[in-house]
Parts: sequence; structure tokens; C-alpha cells
Amino acid sequence: MKVLVWNEGVHERHQDPPNIGEYYPEGIHGAIAAALRRLLPGAEVSTATLSDPEHGLGEDVLAATDVVLWWGHVAHDEVDDAVVARVKRHVLGGMGLLVLHSGHFSKIFRDLLGTTCSLAWRNEGEQELVWNVKPSHPIAQGIPSPIVIPRQEMYGELFDIPDPDDLLFISSFAGGEVFRSGVTFTRGRGRIFYFSPGDQEYPVYLQAEIQQVLANGVRWAAPAPGERQAPDVTNPPRQWVL
Repeated sequence: MKVLVWNEGVHERHQDPPNIGEYYPEGIHGAIAAALRRLLPGAEVSTATLSDPEHGLGEDVLAATDVVLWWGHVAHDEVDDAVVARVKRHVLGGMGLLVLHSGHFSKIFRDLLGTTCSLAWRNEGEQELVWNVKPSHPIAQGIPSPIVIPRQEMYGELFDIPDPDDLLFISSFAGGEVFRSGVTFTRGRGRIFYFSPGDQEYPVYLQAEIQQVLANGVRWAAPAPGERQAPDVTNPPRQWVL
């Protein structure tokens, strides 16, 4: 299985927030990739960022990739539309996609879901409790309930997304807000998992439970073996009999 962890990498380049280098010396993508290499023995895990040629998402790369993890925040508009269209084509053909935290507002997620994907937010470093509400699902199996995140940005409803295929995790915050923090969708032949915990100001991706959710998500989203292409939904001309 080939996995690509994509991160815009802007916060890391500018050291904003200043503690990002302390938490993620190899970048958010580096921390996630290291966890996946440990939890998914045999998987080939690579990374790419916005500043790479074609954002590291060229045709040959995507054709050889089973699952992409996407972390974005402040540079959504800088992602080239042609690259977004390319990623979308591969997802429709069967490539798995995990969209993380502020990736909810990425071009690729909004395009695939067809809604604004907007939400309520507040960043005061509050405790987040991530409740496992479908423990029978492959992504949620073995995940404790709740996952306790000591400090995190608050994401709250209304989350403007279509009704998900599966609701796996619901988060609650000190201010009383709740959020559908783990949901799945199917588009074409591709499986999509959105998971919100993981703001750049906090070491959320260093938590073992969060890492396990991502590893489970990669396993679930990986396509079945075989040729990958979007479903053919073209109807032949109808022959009318009078």
C-alpha cells in the first residue's frame, strides 16, 4: 500500500505559531508519516507539500498512490485548480482520501462534497472530548471513548456538509459546542474520511489514539486491487419503438 501525506507546509516555513517547530520538527506531515510507518508495517509512506512541483501531486504520483492524507489551513486558494481536478479524478476512480482538520475548507473537499463545508470555530485552547459513536466501524474499532485532547481549537456546528455515509466521532468542548468530528463519504469508487482533531498550535498528532484513528482510516480508505477509473455513468441512446 502506498500512502502520501500532503501538507501545505506554510506554518512550518514561517514558524507560525512559534511552537510548531517544537511539536513538529519534521512538519505536521512528517509527524503523521512517521506514525503511519510505525502502525502500518509494509506500507510505503511519503510526503509532499504545496511548494513542491505540481504540489507533489503529479499524475504519476497519484496513479501510484492508494491513499492521500490532506492537511491544509491558510493556503487553500494557492492550490492549483488543475491539481485539484487531478486529485478529484483519482478519488472518483478509487483512491482513498483522508481530509484533516482545516482541510474541511480545501478546494478538493468542497468540490467533492458540493457544499461550503463551513463551520463555527473558536481557538482558546480548550479541552476536546472525541466520542466514539460507531465502534463497530473499521476506523473506530479499538478507539477509546472519549479520546481526551487537553488543548485544541474548537470546531462546532453547524458544519455545512451533506449527510455523511457514517458518523463515527462526535466532539464536545468546554463551551458546550458539539461537532461531527469524524465522518465518511463515498464519491465514485473513492472512500473519504474527514477527521477534525489536529490544529497546528497543539501536539494533537503526537497522541497515540489520534495516530491510531488515522492508521485505521488509511486501511479503510485504501482501494481494492485492480485498475482504477471513475465509474462509467453514460447511458446509451434510447431506441424508441413506436
